[in-house]
Amino acid sequence: MRVVAVVAAAGQGTRLGADVPKAFVRLKGMSLVGRSVDSLRASGVVDEIIVLVGEGMERYCRDIPDVRLVRGGGERAESVWAGLSAIDDEDAIVLVHDAARALTPPGMIARVVAATTAGADAVVPVVPVTDTIKEVAGTRVVATPERASLRAVQTPQAFRLAALWEANRRYFAEDDPGFSATDDASLMEWCGHEVLTVAGDPLAFKITTPIDLRLAESVLDYAAQGE
Repeated sequence: MRVVAVVAAAGQGTRLGADVPKAFVRLKGMSLVGRSVDSLRASGVVDEIIVLVGEGMERYCRDIPDVRLVRGGGERAESVWAGLSAIDDEDAIVLVHDAARALTPPGMIARVVAATTAGADAVVPVVPVTDTIKEVAGTRVVATPERASLRAVQTPQAFRLAALWEANRRYFAEDDPGFSATDDASLMEWCGHEVLTVAGDPLAFKITTPIDLRLAESVLDYAAQGE
């Protein structure tokens, strides 16, 4: 079964405070999206990689070989929809990955794909939540969910392409779907599909702020010391 990875790299990522879009910020000499693409390749389970870029961002991808560039939209969901529409094999498995998760281990990627090829329509990697989570309204705490049942979701998320394509079609056909899709698994849940989980990895954290970038640099420095 063909596996196609769609890498979301069209956002601006203003919280990182860089002078280029976040996906193209350099981490030890390589862009975040470049490192994400390398991890996907190293997993040994991905047949094609599509990188979603914003208008004028193509020039930042010149040093990333063997990827197909597709113009993304203004919002993440619109970008992913453009990527899905560029895949011509409805029987494929699609991986949707955030370029900002640049240190995602290849083994975790292979684990997500393996669970999907076993028959699931949707699989997401998750890690336990270690902080106490509060639900708030304004500045007032209204609830404290039971932490044991909570998980933080990472990417790549894996889907049967036909099922995810149909979920996106229904979402964009609605004048008011009643929620904002913050990830692709939420669309599948909305359409009634079962979403399964596999173990994620702490290294698959999302690089969003300058502190996250410093942490990623420290991780790479530590890894280099052990080589």
